Amino acid sequence: MKFVAISDTHGKHRQVKLPKGDVLLHAGDITYKGRKDEVIDFLGWFAQQKFLHKIFIAGNHDFYLEQAKGAVIDSLIPKGVEYLNDSGTVLSGIRVWGSPVTPWFYNWAFNRHRGVSIQKHWDLIPQDTQVLLTHGPAYGFLDQVISEQHVGCQDLQRRILSIQPNIHVCGHIHESYGSIQRSGTKFINASLVNEQYEISNQPIVFEL
Repeated sequence: MKFVAISDTHGKHRQVKLPKGDVLLHAGDITYKGRKDEVIDFLGWFAQQKFLHKIFIAGNHDFYLEQAKGAVIDSLIPKGVEYLNDSGTVLSGIRVWGSPVTPWFYNWAFNRHRGVSIQKHWDLIPQDTQVLLTHGPAYGFLDQVISEQHVGCQDLQRRILSIQPNIHVCGHIHESYGSIQRSGTKFINASLVNEQYEISNQPIVFEL
């Protein structure tokens, strides 16, 4: 199965050129200001993409998806699109789990304090997860900001090293776009925009 991973489109999704594939994954920050109209515009575009499966999570910019009630959000999700929020799905036997949570930074959406508060979310990730989709990176894996400081989540790192999913897809740290293979897991930071919020990177393709 061919996966196409993207993240951090920040309202510029219509500028993205997608390669062909079976599954389209978006690792959050679908909006720039987090407004409802931005979410609706993204979902309209996302639903039109010619993939067998289309899956997305929210990111720290996507305030509306955190503020709206579950039934309201469910009513917005188009047919053929799956929204994961500390939840999972199975695609032809491949187990996918998604979470929008990131370590606390100012007062963005889906922020949790490091330690006990954020660990509650990572504990939900099933042991048999094969593709893990989180908005933020794990500590030490494609998580360096422009100052070269590592800002990823150490609690998430420990959980990933414990369960060893085949793939971990994230975004959030624009300047750490790319992929690496470590400890049995392929880590992908699929951020499409640069630090100036300009589309500058390509979707990342992998197969399972």
